[in-house]
Amino acid sequence: MRGQITRCLADSSIAEDPAAVALAALPEGIDQSLFPQPLILAAVLIPLILHQQGLSVLLTRRTGHLRDHPGQISFPGGRVDPGDPSALATALREAEEEIGLSPQKIEIAGYLAPHAVMTGFVVTPVVGFIEPDPELVLDPFEVAEVFEVPLEFFLDPANKKPDHRQIQGVEISTFQYRYQHYRIWGATAFMLRDLCKILERTSC
Repeated sequence: MRGQITRCLADSSIAEDPAAVALAALPEGIDQSLFPQPLILAAVLIPLILHQQGLSVLLTRRTGHLRDHPGQISFPGGRVDPGDPSALATALREAEEEIGLSPQKIEIAGYLAPHAVMTGFVVTPVVGFIEPDPELVLDPFEVAEVFEVPLEFFLDPANKKPDHRQIQGVEISTFQYRYQHYRIWGATAFMLRDLCKILERTSC
């Protein structure tokens, strides 16, 4: 599976205009008019842990007092700072700041398509491999906990559950994952779905 991800993402790159790409790919029922302001550039790292028995996804639960996405399940990441030369640099910086994951411990596989988030961000997902049992130091202000989910869990269609959201008075059909007591939804769920779509290809 590691080799397949590496092959399928080998030609991936960071979009020159992430906002335009993300808005053009909005799910059915979500109109671009729901994003009246220019989207803020952001990036996340999707850390895939190389266990001998298979890959797992490292996820975080955000603390409840944060202004953006409090308490939600997410990947380490955040907005692009003026000093960041690229979305990759942002993802690596944020992973080190939030969970203490050193950039030297990450093998970059490639990039997924950017996602527009209702809070006004456009997020570039960076996929990377890390060795098992990484030494992590959580930022207690931003991260309440980290946990792993086997990648196979997201590849099983039975674990992709229907969901609905109210967005500015409009009900949108979407989906979520339930793993143990965790609810994984929103942009995080969409990024995981995109990663699974790559693994469903037969041409990589």
